[in-house]
Amino acid sequence: MPFTLATWNINSVRLRAGLVTRLMTEEQPDILCLQECKSPVDLIPLAGFQALGYRHIVARGQKGYNGVAILSKLPLTDAGDRDFAQLGHARHVAARLENGVVIHNVYVPAGGDLPDRTVNVKFGQKLDYLTALRDWCHREKPERAILVGDLNIAPREDDVWDHKALLKIVSHTPIEVDHLNAVMEAGNWRCVTRADIPAGRLYSWWSYRSADWDGADKGRRLDHIWASADIANAAHTSRILRPVRGWDQPSDHVPVLATFDL
Repeated sequence: MPFTLATWNINSVRLRAGLVTRLMTEEQPDILCLQECKSPVDLIPLAGFQALGYRHIVARGQKGYNGVAILSKLPLTDAGDRDFAQLGHARHVAARLENGVVIHNVYVPAGGDLPDRTVNVKFGQKLDYLTALRDWCHREKPERAILVGDLNIAPREDDVWDHKALLKIVSHTPIEVDHLNAVMEAGNWRCVTRADIPAGRLYSWWSYRSADWDGADKGRRLDHIWASADIANAAHTSRILRPVRGWDQPSDHVPVLATFDL
């Protein structure tokens, strides 16, 4: 049965619940994966989501930061979570659909401002998280799996507004890209978005620091949808909803969508 999945770093689900319901109303994805919910699970404002048909939820939360949630019109069951690198953060949750597909919702640490783990603990945590994610993929080869989320890395030259200018900027440094590629290789993951949109600049994040995010267009593709190799060919029709960045009180990220026919 075909279904559409969306992933979105919402940057506070309580603050932006209205934007979530707007997306649900206008785009009607069957499954919506949120990151950076910044809320304990019991305080996520579910009533409005449930009224729109999103009656199934699997989530992990924390007060004030991190937090991941999977909201679905389709029945699903909780498939657990992993504390990669033992950071004690709510950065991963998984759910299993009735067709056996497991969805992994992941929020990789941003990594701070300096790409040097000797002076920046957060950057070291990011690399350690990716290493642990890689090792998990080696141990438990993903099958009939989809991995989505804010992975906080723009891997390709055309995933950023200026490749050379960002080579020493966290999210596009060679060491981060190498770590992300190692995760992909370990799990034999396929990038769904770039399979559908193989060429051209493509962004899902624009900084709050830019007074004219649209005109300056200094974006990065930090949000990803991957599929395990056995179901990658069932994915199609990817989109990134750039206009959402211009909504009132927006997140700095926009939703990324893909349709699967399984």
